[in-house]
Amino acid sequence: MAALARWCVRHRLVAVLIWLLALGGTAAAAVVAGSAYSNDYEVSGTESGRANRLLQENFDGLGGDSDTVVWHTTSGTVRAADVVQTMARTLDRIGGLPGVASVTSPYGAQGAGRISADGHTAYATITFADRVEDIDAGRARAVVAAAEAARTDGLRVELGGSAVALTEPSGGHLAEGVGVLVAAVVLFLAFGSLAASLLPVATALVGVGTAYAGIVLLGHVMTVADFAPMLGVLIGLGVGIDYALFIVTRHRRGLKHGLTVTEAVTDAVATTGRAVVFAGATVCIALLGMLILRLNFLNGVAIAASLTVVLTVAASVTLLPALLSLIGMRALGRRERQRLTRYGPEPELPTGFAARWSAFVERRPKLLGALALAVITVLALPTLSLRLGTSDQGNDPKSSTTRQAYDLLAAGFGPGVNGPLTLVTRVGGAEDKLALDSLDATLRATEGIASVTPVTYDAAGTAAYVTVVPESAPQSQRTSDLVHRLRTEVLPRAETGTSLDLQVGGVTASYDDFAGVIVGKLPLFVGVVIGLGCLLLLLAFRSVAIPVKAAAMNVAAVAAAFGVVVVIFQWGWGSDLLGLGRAGPVEPFLPVIMVSVLFGLSMDYQVFLVSRMYEEWLETGDNRRAVRVGLAETGRVINSAAVIMISVFLAFVLSGDRVIAMFGIALASAVALDAFVLRTLLVPALMHLLGSANWWLPRRLDARLPRISIEPPGCRAAHERLAAAGTGTGTGPDAEVAEVLAKERDRDVHDVPG
Repeated sequence: MAALARWCVRHRLVAVLIWLLALGGTAAAAVVAGSAYSNDYEVSGTESGRANRLLQENFDGLGGDSDTVVWHTTSGTVRAADVVQTMARTLDRIGGLPGVASVTSPYGAQGAGRISADGHTAYATITFADRVEDIDAGRARAVVAAAEAARTDGLRVELGGSAVALTEPSGGHLAEGVGVLVAAVVLFLAFGSLAASLLPVATALVGVGTAYAGIVLLGHVMTVADFAPMLGVLIGLGVGIDYALFIVTRHRRGLKHGLTVTEAVTDAVATTGRAVVFAGATVCIALLGMLILRLNFLNGVAIAASLTVVLTVAASVTLLPALLSLIGMRALGRRERQRLTRYGPEPELPTGFAARWSAFVERRPKLLGALALAVITVLALPTLSLRLGTSDQGNDPKSSTTRQAYDLLAAGFGPGVNGPLTLVTRVGGAEDKLALDSLDATLRATEGIASVTPVTYDAAGTAAYVTVVPESAPQSQRTSDLVHRLRTEVLPRAETGTSLDLQVGGVTASYDDFAGVIVGKLPLFVGVVIGLGCLLLLLAFRSVAIPVKAAAMNVAAVAAAFGVVVVIFQWGWGSDLLGLGRAGPVEPFLPVIMVSVLFGLSMDYQVFLVSRMYEEWLETGDNRRAVRVGLAETGRVINSAAVIMISVFLAFVLSGDRVIAMFGIALASAVALDAFVLRTLLVPALMHLLGSANWWLPRRLDARLPRISIEPPGCRAAHERLAAAGTGTGTGPDAEVAEVLAKERDRDVHDVPG
């Protein structure tokens, strides 16, 4: 790491130019190639997946995305001549637009049931030629524009559907701007130097910008969800600014100790840079753990987010050293430079609130540990009621046309019309057709079904489908119960004595199947992520207790963050106030992605906190001192980093995207609890209680395990001499250890009371 830092300093202009070329080149390639995102939730082998494939193979046009145009009159009815004329002309215009396969009007032969009982609401179905992931946003905008042109004072026109959602305005760039601005302000208050405060932001922006363009290109070679770039920006800005902050802080400390700019940069990268690389590796391992689920939808998200972390880490240890060497001593504020010139280098004592807090935790470890545990437990309790399901356009903000269309349909036709179920089957002989003809009566008598369409056969008569409208909304538990009842009770009885194999498809069925697959694989996924994270910590800190505590803390942070998500998004406490729409279930894919990201981010603070404690332990062999000094010296930096990361994450609530807002609130909650409750309270309290057992590792295991070095080279040499002294023979191994410790301890400035 030191050699890399020296190269970046000597060739600083080259390093900066390489990064600018990488950013410009990938951005240009992304602009030329365009985006190709795909929200394909279909899982091979599920019943809803088989139903969708049967529809695509046997019914032309049904495989494409279906959207709706809804119109409503407050006076008169939708059958009035002027309304009929206006909307018929509008639907004809939409039907002739590129990409539109068909339009089913309520005024035509197939329009039965598309006008509400009170006559005030009607809707038409627009079927696109392609699935939503393949629809160009420009074509969707043309449909929206044509429909909205029909609006008058007495005629309200709204649109709903996945393609229409592509045209909804996003606050993503506003969110990014607010997050970056808040981070810059916090950095300036922490450093007192404009140049030093801008470098972490600039480094993160270059790394994230390059990654964003790379994710756009990645979408052309694999399935990448449309929220993956925003998720990458969310994670990249948070960790990128934090990683750079840790390195800049170490660099500034070196300058204050009298090191030259080159020496300070080299020392910062050789010490804190190691922890940054290690922390980034743990985040990537947690994210790439999603690959074991073997779901195409999540594979793209995992690789996209990991790419962002890799590039932000690379920028932190290459671009940042080059920029630090360019600004020279301006990394310190003016007063700091004047004091350094006047009084010379001074030892940096752990004073202030961080030191007082560290001493307080040392005095009251049991009380504070119990308090922290109680807080985490209370926040985690709502996680027990977590429900995975369909979060649909009924959860959109009230001002959106998709939410308006959803509410109009629900009011006029019942909530189930927003998420009908499709029963599909292959058809054999006459017995199958007779069974299908009698299926209508069976379904109408089934609890939870509002209406059933007649059976529709393909041209060859070898496949058929029936559309079922539930009484409840797509995201309702009642609809999920109906899907289960159809699959396990109603349809098996109807298939008796025939060759029919009715498959239940539709929005709710697809999401339930997707959630079922994820929940089934979640224990394996969590086990792999925790296991790999613990293995890395075991190799780095040569301790059994450290990785065990880290795993427990990570689980606690994830559980508490999920509790906050349940309260806001599922219970709806404040969701409308935050502009996040009404309450609803949590998306099925969110737990896996959030567990990956939260485990990775939780590990960051563990690494930075414990690595400083470990460094002090290797120098002194005093656990109380190591915990006290480690917390005192890293507490302020960790808190500043947490404030930055929380600000960045919360800013993404402004994006207007429910999924991104969930990520933002979950990550902000986890980081806040991690930094202010777990790492600066519960972890040090437990480490004080455990004493020297924190650093215990069986000698045989220590000898066989490979070494991953986070600590500086000097501490590593001390560790090797300690190990040699501790394994010596004779009557005085303890004396030999004490002698080594005495040689390693230069000044006891850290023993100054807080």
